[in-house]
Amino acid sequence: MKITDILNESVIRTNLPGSTKEEIINAMIDLAASQEKVLDKEKLRTAIFDREKIMSTGVGSGFAIPHGKTDSVSDIVASFAVTAQPINYQSLDDQPVRIVFLLVGRDNMVGPHIKLLSRISRLMNKEEFRNKLLEAKTPAEILEIFRKEESSQFEG
Repeated sequence: MKITDILNESVIRTNLPGSTKEEIINAMIDLAASQEKVLDKEKLRTAIFDREKIMSTGVGSGFAIPHGKTDSVSDIVASFAVTAQPINYQSLDDQPVRIVFLLVGRDNMVGPHIKLLSRISRLMNKEEFRNKLLEAKTPAEILEIFRKEESSQFEG
C-alpha cells in the first residue's frame, strides 16, 4: 500500500490554522473524518488522543505523525497538512512542528498500518522532501510531491 493510495486532495491542507497541538490534531481528525471510511469520528478522536498521551507523536525535524488504531474506521484513513505557523508539539527534539500526517488504521490491520508508518517516517527523514512539502501551495502539489518521491524511493 502506498501513501498516495490513502491520501487525496480532500484530506490535504496547506496553511492549516491553529496555534496548539490540540487544535491541529482536531483539525486533522476533522479532515480525515470527511471520508466515508470513518464510521465514528469521536471514537477516532479518542484513539488518536489516547495514543498521544502515551508519547508525543512529534518525532522531530518539524514533523508529527499522530496515529492510532480503532474499529471506528472501515479501512486505513489519513490526512496531511502543513500548518500556517510552527506549533509547539512537545516533539522528541523540542523543535516546533509544521508538517503533520495523521494515520488511523483498523484494530485488525496492524501490518499495513505499521508499514505505512515506516514508509512515511522514511520519507520524512529526508530534509529535501520536507522542504518541498513546506513550499507547496496546493493540496494537488503536495499529492504530486508524495507521488514522485514514492515512485523514486519505493518499488511497486
